[in-house]
Amino acid sequence: MTTMDIHKILKMLPHRYPILLVDRVLEVEKGKRIKAIKNVTINEEFFNGHFPHRPVMPGVLMLEALAQTAALLSFETLGETPDENTVYYFAGIDGARFKRPVEPGDQLILDVELERMKAGIFKFKARASVGEELAVEAELMCTMRKVA
Repeated sequence: MTTMDIHKILKMLPHRYPILLVDRVLEVEKGKRIKAIKNVTINEEFFNGHFPHRPVMPGVLMLEALAQTAALLSFETLGETPDENTVYYFAGIDGARFKRPVEPGDQLILDVELERMKAGIFKFKARASVGEELAVEAELMCTMRKVA
């Protein structure tokens, strides 16, 4: 099993502040699963408006954090480091369920399992939790495309 620090993550994902949502990868089993973390701090840009009186991480950003984690698993599985001509897109999100709010000070544990790879489409089972409490779960479909 391998791990990734922020330096390796920055080499593999094109995202940067404020949209880079993976801080560290704790475990990767190529072709199978990945476990990563997102440290949620009050300094996140989105907390200025979501919500000023009670800061809560937007659900779409929790899904984005899971998608970024899935992308890292895909690149590791394929043995590829994407270049500036490679873009990793959502192809679908099914069964998204939000179970608990995520607030400043929480550490979001991102668990993603690769269910299948076929014709350039990756399907994942994804879950994010805070401690032992499930925050969000969904099935994600993603694809990589070369752009000019």
